[in-house]
Amino acid sequence: MSEPAKRPNIIVILVDDMGYSDIGPYGSEIRTPTLDRLAAGGARFSQMYNCARCCPTRASLLTGLYPHQAGVGQMVNDRGVGPAYQGYLRDDCVTIAEALKPAGYRTLMSGKWHVGGPYDAQRPDAWRPGTAGFPTPYTRGFDEHYGTLAGAANYFDPYTLIHNDTFIEPTGDDYYYTDAISENACRMIEASVADETPFFAYVAYTAPHWPLHAFADDIERYRGQYRQGWDALRTGRHEQLKGLGVLDRKWEISPRDESAPPWADAAEKDWQDARMAVYAAQIDRMDQGVGRIVATLERLGQLDDTLILFLSDNGGCAEFLAEDGHVARYGGLTRDGRPIRIGNRPDIAPGDADTYMSYELPWANASNSPFRLFKHWVHEGGIATPLVAHWPARFAGGALHHQTVHVIDIMATCLEAAGAIYPAEHHGRAVTPLEGESFLPLLEGRSWSRQRPLFWEHEGNRAVRLGPWKLVSQDERGQWELYNMDEDRTELHDLGQREPGRLTELQGLYEQWAQRVGVVPWDQLRRRRR
Repeated sequence: MSEPAKRPNIIVILVDDMGYSDIGPYGSEIRTPTLDRLAAGGARFSQMYNCARCCPTRASLLTGLYPHQAGVGQMVNDRGVGPAYQGYLRDDCVTIAEALKPAGYRTLMSGKWHVGGPYDAQRPDAWRPGTAGFPTPYTRGFDEHYGTLAGAANYFDPYTLIHNDTFIEPTGDDYYYTDAISENACRMIEASVADETPFFAYVAYTAPHWPLHAFADDIERYRGQYRQGWDALRTGRHEQLKGLGVLDRKWEISPRDESAPPWADAAEKDWQDARMAVYAAQIDRMDQGVGRIVATLERLGQLDDTLILFLSDNGGCAEFLAEDGHVARYGGLTRDGRPIRIGNRPDIAPGDADTYMSYELPWANASNSPFRLFKHWVHEGGIATPLVAHWPARFAGGALHHQTVHVIDIMATCLEAAGAIYPAEHHGRAVTPLEGESFLPLLEGRSWSRQRPLFWEHEGNRAVRLGPWKLVSQDERGQWELYNMDEDRTELHDLGQREPGRLTELQGLYEQWAQRVGVVPWDQLRRRRR
């Protein structure tokens, strides 16, 4: 009798608010030697998609369902319109961790959760992790979790920091959240290997989400590199993407976003350069952390038998931070007692623990080069993400795949790689059938293409993808736009008037899907803010 095939380890690495062209394998000037190595020894995908926003993407990745089916149709506040918008993972879905545990896997998580209901920093006692309405990784199948439960986090002093279900405080004078995520992931992996147990590790960095926080040495590596400005950066990255074969040479770069001034007209150029330098430093530090994980796998003899998937939860973030804006709750004092200065103020150098800034729309436009729009929208700039896959025992390096894949496919792919089964029920409840499709055959060099359409809806922004065709609308009150993505990936030439029949067909598919998963019109939800 032959021995059963060895079960692989699986690591899913998700970064936060990182644009399509922000890492080396996708045309970036930012130093990412670890991701360069994983891409060269594995595979890249040119058409991988997320759900346009952090918590909907995380809900979808964890469950293999659309965000509404997982309970996070908008964000983490309960909108009072039913389970699609309850703001936390539903009981009629299972997480990857819950599906892999019966197959003998140890399930590990290090990093950001953000699918467990709202957290009010002004009323922390009203929030009860692990109770009804506030699920945590520890209550949704993970054997161990170190990280944060809320969305954005101060890198030097993150709030909602937790180990399993116990709140903890950062330790050490040089604490930096990105490093802590990496170090705890390595620690958990070492313990699992010591017990000779295959593991699933979900490593969810907050980098490079605002605030712009980084160590001085990392920032100095990039200071001055962005004095050429966002226009040159966008076009340079576009040329790199074409040269790498990731993008077709016939696809034109989208125009600079109308809200971004030409670099020649930009004020405070030194400060603008400094903001982008800090953003680059955050990605650099994240890559260093992935390097620690890879080095740990190598030292333990596990790298060849580990499937690694790396992607981003949405496109680059154009959000502006103002002193009186929604980030006021992140104010207060640094760990050493200094007041935190919130806002994008040119009189303050970004990067230190006593600042709280974002890099803003013009740089986000460069992060998403060559695409239109940003995080929150479902045009390509909001939903296109790099995907790097690495598994030496099962597929050779150097592949570049152009088939359409989506974050809902991560669950199905991981289960097939592990030889695990998606359950029909969990804890006595029927489970919503899996929406994703495993792309493991594609990784292994076999023929594969998606069998079903893909859909998006976030705060009224809507899209359908069927084969080469994409129907998309910016806001539900906006006009539908139709694009042939084989000919026009940058969405510059709307074919809706030339192809009315196809537009009507895709619109009908969208409406059927929206009804099936419980989409509620955004105008109606907006009036029910909680």
